[in-house]
Amino acid sequence: MKKLLKFCLFIIAIYLFLYINNHWIITTEHIYESEKVPESFDGFRITQVSDLHDALFGDNQAKLVKKVAATNPDVIFITGDVIDSNRYNLEQSLQAVREFVKISDVYYVIGNHEVATNKVEEIYEALSAIGVHVMPNTSMILEREGESIAILGIEDPLNGYETQSMLGTALAGVDREDLTVLLAHRPEKFNTYVANNINLVFSGHAHGGQIRLPFVGGLIAPGQGFLPKYTAGTFEDGETTMNVSRGLGNSTVPFRIFNLPQLVVVELKSK
Repeated sequence: MKKLLKFCLFIIAIYLFLYINNHWIITTEHIYESEKVPESFDGFRITQVSDLHDALFGDNQAKLVKKVAATNPDVIFITGDVIDSNRYNLEQSLQAVREFVKISDVYYVIGNHEVATNKVEEIYEALSAIGVHVMPNTSMILEREGESIAILGIEDPLNGYETQSMLGTALAGVDREDLTVLLAHRPEKFNTYVANNINLVFSGHAHGGQIRLPFVGGLIAPGQGFLPKYTAGTFEDGETTMNVSRGLGNSTVPFRIFNLPQLVVVELKSK
């Protein structure tokens, strides 16, 4: 009887561990300080939502929406894979996004899973219809008190185009004196972002390495293989700072281990 009780307690413990690892959303905050941040954008808050993959966080995504609202964002960036190509359910994914647009302006780029569905235009149209700024290899200028920053977005290279080509298109017409802020799904393209002197990058895709090992980091990531470099946190090279979100959901591998779902917040500071 004692052995059976211990076994049952072990199963319950494993269930709780896996449940928490997949549903307990944490918020990580960073400060980005630069001379290129205009004074009118000092304190400007960006909340990044990445790799939702149709995951559910409460009824009608209430837990996720509450967490995002609590970050007090000036803008929300969605950096790809809001849907999952293995269980495509656009309506479920839109539940959260419909609430996001009530909180602040929302900017969006696709990930590899959107491309894999072959329904990119359907996704773009649905998001545009609810007020999301869709960013397919393009840029938008945000202005405050006569000062500006440039928001850029590029699509995922699974669409058949080189990252450099898409980034060049997005940069066309951008004043390089402005702070450049890029939404790009793939962190493994960091060297391309650096080569183009992008100031601030928001990326995801790696799911934090899916399983995170103490003192080591992520175990595996698409496009990077085992013990990948870019799975979470901040990376700097030259003029470029890249923030990589661990994301929220899962795809082929159903569990996250020592890798809680994550929202990333970056607050701009002027020097």
